[in-house]
Amino acid sequence: MNPPSLPTAAVIAAAAHPSPAHVPLAAVTRGGMVDAIHHGSVAVVDVRGQLLWAAGNPQAIVPTRSALKPFQAVPLVAAGGVERFGFSPDEVALLCASHSGEDRHVAAVAAMLAKAGNRVADLQCGTHVPGHYEVSGSTPPPPPYSPLAHNCSGKHAGMLAWCVHCGAPKDSYLDFDHPLQVAIRRSVAHFTGVAEADLVWGIDGCSAPNYAVPLAGLARAFARLASGGDDPVYGQAPARLGAAMTEHPAMVSGEGRNDLAYMRAGRGDWVAKIGAEGVQAIGVRSRGLGIAVKVADGGKRGLHPATVAVLDQLGLLDDEQRAALARWREPQLRNYRGLATGRVRPLVVLDKFDAVSVGAQLATAARASGELPGQCMVCSCKRKPQRRAMSGSGEAVFPPSGRCRT
Repeated sequence: MNPPSLPTAAVIAAAAHPSPAHVPLAAVTRGGMVDAIHHGSVAVVDVRGQLLWAAGNPQAIVPTRSALKPFQAVPLVAAGGVERFGFSPDEVALLCASHSGEDRHVAAVAAMLAKAGNRVADLQCGTHVPGHYEVSGSTPPPPPYSPLAHNCSGKHAGMLAWCVHCGAPKDSYLDFDHPLQVAIRRSVAHFTGVAEADLVWGIDGCSAPNYAVPLAGLARAFARLASGGDDPVYGQAPARLGAAMTEHPAMVSGEGRNDLAYMRAGRGDWVAKIGAEGVQAIGVRSRGLGIAVKVADGGKRGLHPATVAVLDQLGLLDDEQRAALARWREPQLRNYRGLATGRVRPLVVLDKFDAVSVGAQLATAARASGELPGQCMVCSCKRKPQRRAMSGSGEAVFPPSGRCRT
């Protein structure tokens, strides 16, 4: 597999200084002091990708990391692999998991491998300390660890099953040009609304290709995952994956983990998936919403308070749900003696968007940069706005509807 290209100076600059800029999402307090501020962005869209609410830069290009897993599993489900191998609903949920390596997770991955005629040695995800040790605060045994306990092993078991089902080689299933990865790219492009040629890629922690998309594109994908309806290309596959995740959230995550807490609080209405380096995505079936949050410094410490605050600002929480998620909204910080030293408090404020406000924001960005934005903030397409010649204003203008015609 050829390595992905290195980011250019322009790409690094755009990530370091996005326009519009990231905004404060959460503050770390210590007594009467503010110890740190976590900046980032939020995008909330509908199933069409229409931007409804946002904070910061909803079109910031972000690596999706493990939030991508449901869409990496779509090709297997759409191809009939679940039926062929007899995967149970909890095993389908495990296809999308960043699990904790609990006994139930390890046993289910082993069963999935056996059902598809694969072996543990076929897994190319690597090994790490099972996550449940960190959650429980207990000391793990010394290595070696089984790849079955790797948080991505369910995804990899699904990838190997696709290879068996579709007659593709297993030894190279993580190669960028492998038929499986080609199929996954099509899925990612379809659900995020980003053309395959425009997907920026890198190698994830489990060695699989991973893709960066606009934050609003990730939100769009989760709105469609949660919708429960038939997809025009992939049929019932996204609905089946979303249903499996909400019905078996413990298989997607693990005890004491945020995705399990969110989906339990959502009572079957929310599909939630975290990604490394400060990414969280949630689809809300009853409202037809997709939510994506990115903390720019990659820290989970600021991610959870911001995410719960976003859910609350969208009117998705009742008193019981607020109580269930209270420890995630304002976690208490303690030092090594166990003394309470401060809290992490959400700062995020969502702005309601419509086509006019999106156009105004793009025009402001264009005037500030001297260039027209390369991407529509409404639907993430690549249509550039027309530059108005009169008065030399350089103002960005859109079709009369305020949105692109694509």
